[in-house]
Amino acid sequence: MAILNILRYPDARLHKVAEPVKVFDESHKRLVGDMTETMYAAPGIGLAASQVDVHKQIIVVDVSERRDSLVVLVNPEIIEASGVSDIEEGCLSVPGIYDTIERAERIKVRAFDQNGNAFMLQAQGLLSVCIQHEMDHLKGKVFVEHLSQLKQQRIRARIAKQLRKSA
Repeated sequence: MAILNILRYPDARLHKVAEPVKVFDESHKRLVGDMTETMYAAPGIGLAASQVDVHKQIIVVDVSERRDSLVVLVNPEIIEASGVSDIEEGCLSVPGIYDTIERAERIKVRAFDQNGNAFMLQAQGLLSVCIQHEMDHLKGKVFVEHLSQLKQQRIRARIAKQLRKSA
């Protein structure tokens, strides 16, 4: 397995819409393994394939404290959503930025696992928010784009300043 490069906002590749996975082969399983290793090493609780410049509908998530509850969602689709969450979000593609985005508190998701087996998952709380956050990446949307234009401008300015300092 390998640690993959995570794209950083405002990289235009983060806005590319992911394609559904049609073939579940060894390269697909290797990607899931690499994404999982990358997510844990970052460290993060979720990663979408779009964030590592692979524009396929694949998400890995593990919100457990012991890092032992990996969920792999391929071609995920939310079929039910209810309630409102107030959990603060962060993103591996936008390091150091945190804010609360209005998301559903509970969701029901239809997806495939890494082997191509269909399943349903009911999620609530942090897991629900994390899945919705990662699904946004598959649609080419970064969580800060849910914020006001003023907040987005401030974030872009902060990121530009960080880039100048690191150069």
